[in-house]
Amino acid sequence: MDTDQDAVPADIDIARNADRRAIESVGADLGLADADLDHRGNEVAKLTWDAINGAMDQPADGNLVLVTAMTPTRRGAGKTVTTVGLGQAFDRLGETSVVAIREPSLGPVFGIKGGAAGGGYSQVLPMEEINLHFTGDIHAVTSAHNLVSAMVDAHRHHGNGLGIDPDRVVWPRALDVNDRALRETVVGLGGTASGPPREDEFSITAASELMAVLCLATDVSDLRERVGRIIVAYDEEGDPVTVADLDVAGSVAALLKDALRPNLVQTIEGTPAFVHGGPFANIATGTNSILADKLGLRLGDYLVTEAGFGADLGAEKFVDVVSREGVEPDATVIVATVDALQKHGGIEADESDPMAALRAGFANLDHHVDVLRSMGLPVVVAINRFPDDTDAEMQEILDHCEQRGVPAAVSTLHADGGAGGTDIARLVKREVESGDADLQRVYDLDASLTEKIRAVATQVYGADDVEFTSGARDDIERIQSQGLADMPVCISKTPSSLSDDPGKVGVPEDWTLTVTELSPSAGAGFVVVLTGDVLTMPGLPADPAAAHIDVDEDGSIHGLF
Repeated sequence: MDTDQDAVPADIDIARNADRRAIESVGADLGLADADLDHRGNEVAKLTWDAINGAMDQPADGNLVLVTAMTPTRRGAGKTVTTVGLGQAFDRLGETSVVAIREPSLGPVFGIKGGAAGGGYSQVLPMEEINLHFTGDIHAVTSAHNLVSAMVDAHRHHGNGLGIDPDRVVWPRALDVNDRALRETVVGLGGTASGPPREDEFSITAASELMAVLCLATDVSDLRERVGRIIVAYDEEGDPVTVADLDVAGSVAALLKDALRPNLVQTIEGTPAFVHGGPFANIATGTNSILADKLGLRLGDYLVTEAGFGADLGAEKFVDVVSREGVEPDATVIVATVDALQKHGGIEADESDPMAALRAGFANLDHHVDVLRSMGLPVVVAINRFPDDTDAEMQEILDHCEQRGVPAAVSTLHADGGAGGTDIARLVKREVESGDADLQRVYDLDASLTEKIRAVATQVYGADDVEFTSGARDDIERIQSQGLADMPVCISKTPSSLSDDPGKVGVPEDWTLTVTELSPSAGAGFVVVLTGDVLTMPGLPADPAAAHIDVDEDGSIHGLF
């Protein structure tokens, strides 16, 4: 079996040479008629509301497989490749499968990470469109977000009847481009005609609360209600000012109503895929839309979706936030790599014995397995094989998983497509059919904010305790006074470590999580908890991907990955 990913042609070349089905044929696999599809070309469609409502009337008989990972490295674990490829593998086993992933942000596409449509022979098509403008959903969120920003400053310019405190405007502006120069700005310069000046900032569109709202809303009415609850500022008395107070909830919902409908595409092997929504994986849920998940569970036997970062962040948010909206995993897949195991085993400290570092890194993988099992979820480990990985390393990981009683298999989904993941698919299917899933959330909603945070910190991250700064304690009191303390918590923490220190590898011991700030995302329905500096507007690297992308006279794009 060819496992040399370097021998695989570039993703964009594989995509161009793939046999592509008409989107109505893809929809037919899910029982959808052509009239159920709002075509956006031959290979992309949004589902109509009639189709969505009709599907939602059906029972959710499908099985949800959640793909997560051990603590990742900069090289990445390959969760999207695994998600897409596993969907293809289930197809090869005769199951009706649906893939559901987030829409790529232009920031990473033109930055350091590249696209987010999978890769090799496990990617979604049409890759170029999905990674660029696609159906305009992200642009719609950008426009809706900035409409709210404009209304805030226009209201202040025209008398400020709501008494908005200019120093307590918490709604930034948004742009779907990495631009560090916009992290801190001043608006309203140029005299009275330009409005009163104030300090402002930009976030990347994926960090907008509207993106989180879009991915948690189930219909237009729910969308509008959530939008109206969003807090954009505080008045001079410290009371919240919402989108509804600005009388702009209807306009925002109008801009987002079509973006709310999931996008149907296909994988490189023709498996149906929903690519919809793209919330930040730190200050939001980091997964695709709840509507796409609910549709997939009604239209297929297996829905394969993913959650951002490792199980300590993405999977925990899925269990404690997303699943409360009515979608619960039946099994989970943890993606492990030799690179991550060696890093978390201390390879950088001793490169003379990489196998010893690999073994030492098992503690990190085991921690993630134990976390998911404590949540009542069956676990399968997918070992994502890279070109420089050896047979001995693969066997070492398999032997360790067998000793711990964890089902595991090697994945070559990037190089071999669905055929490289049928062993994993069989293991997942066995776990699902065992019926052992018994979801146990980390905390109850009626627990206090401090109790919720402490539960996640100690039970999921492995912290000894939690320290709240004075500012964080003030935030907790304010959120309680607003009646918002009964929401789940969405903790923002470095993805590079189980702890809040990105430099600590493996399974850190004897440490305390420090909480610096809390803020309510009242529209999305959770409280964001910051444990360190979070950049909601990334910057471009010294050699960005944008410098290597070009287009021919015939419109063919090169360098996109």
